[in-house]
Amino acid sequence: MEIKIQDLEHINEAAKVFVEHIGDHTVFAFYGKMGAGKTTFIKAICEELGVNDVITSPTFAIVNEYSLTSDSIFHFDFYRIKKLEEVYDMGFEDYFYSGALCLIEWPELIEEVLPEDAVKVSITENADGSRTVSF
Repeated sequence: MEIKIQDLEHINEAAKVFVEHIGDHTVFAFYGKMGAGKTTFIKAICEELGVNDVITSPTFAIVNEYSLTSDSIFHFDFYRIKKLEEVYDMGFEDYFYSGALCLIEWPELIEEVLPEDAVKVSITENADGSRTVSF
């Protein structure tokens, strides 16, 4: 499926469409170049799901947890991962196989430990400044 985000004013509409198509999947791997809008789109998804916490990139913390009334969302940013051992040390299995929603930035750095059913989401910037989200 493809969702086009014309500009930031329409990102919440795109997030709503994305959330409508999550289904039973819980692990989403977001691919895109630096500045493609991964964090911004994940923030919009979290807002659409009802997160009231401050939503920021977990670049330095590696993972942020956002609370919902009945569950949590885990937002990962593996940009600073140097060795796969760091992912093992943080106990990635406890997150990825918890049944909670996991939204992962820079998954290409940890692909060998991603669950087989992880949904690959690509965000690309178009020449006109719009973004295309494919999954």
